[in-house]
Amino acid sequence: MYTPIPYNLEIPTLFADKLIAPVIPTNNPLTQEGVALGKRLFFDNILSGDESQSCATCHNPKNAFTDDTKFSDGIDGNFGTRNSMPLFNLAWNFDERFAWDGKEFGLEKQALEPVKNPIEMHSSWVNVAEKLQKHAEYPTLFSQAFGSSKIDSILITKAIAQFERTIISGNSKFDQFIRGETTLTLEEQNGFDVFMDEARGDCFHCHGSNNNPLWTDNAFHNNGLDTNFSDLGLGAVTGDPADNGKFKSPSIRNLAFTAPFMHDGRFVTLEEVINHYSEGLQPSSTIDPLMKKVNQGGVNLSPKDKADLKAFLLTLSDFDFIDNSDFQE
Repeated sequence: MYTPIPYNLEIPTLFADKLIAPVIPTNNPLTQEGVALGKRLFFDNILSGDESQSCATCHNPKNAFTDDTKFSDGIDGNFGTRNSMPLFNLAWNFDERFAWDGKEFGLEKQALEPVKNPIEMHSSWVNVAEKLQKHAEYPTLFSQAFGSSKIDSILITKAIAQFERTIISGNSKFDQFIRGETTLTLEEQNGFDVFMDEARGDCFHCHGSNNNPLWTDNAFHNNGLDTNFSDLGLGAVTGDPADNGKFKSPSIRNLAFTAPFMHDGRFVTLEEVINHYSEGLQPSSTIDPLMKKVNQGGVNLSPKDKADLKAFLLTLSDFDFIDNSDFQE
């Protein structure tokens, strides 16, 4: 019996200093064979019904594992109503709720949905497992990773989840600044101050800080996009009207690569995002209490503070991550 080799997850120093250990399920430990298999599956079109798309089609490494379209195109030319979420630092999503609306619990279960979704990869897990079982190489790879050459959806999604947990971004300019390796410009420093100042930007409650290198709270908020909701978000999952219009706070790492923004991709530029929080907030019955200035339309930033805030946000872009060969096909 082949024994898989444990995978050594490289955890950035700041993460190790400021966060608890990553979430690795005891029934799916990281192994070199499992991660390698998951990476191969992530980039393999065999998972889709007509073998024209892979996970990476909508989660492109060059876009911080999202894509640059408002709504991704499925294999049949159908579009959903949500923007693809970027994928990185998922091993520190401690509540284990994934997707914009939190409908999926755990990375393994999250990976089940896109393959069978008729507006995404539009296949079936029975069909995918049969194709992989007949493949010249996959049965051996599964045997090495999991001790079984019988392929099913459970093992496939376990492998993909292993790879996804290794996708880590932790070396942006701001990370280097916190480590004392570089300095910020005056504009970037003021932008960070705006971000952290409750009287100005007041952004840090939902989107992290120098003490939270994930740059998200991984929680769900109604951030004032709409007064009435065509997409209930978390409310459609929980059935609680108090959750209507709430969506997961995405990390603000790598914003240079992840446009368009928001769950429905409505904002094409960072300027539009900043303008929304500055003067575009919409009141509703479930507006988050953190949107303290909704009655004034937002925080009403000056043009300089807006420009500096954007400059700071761009310091969270991790070019080493985008170019990391471990995450390329």
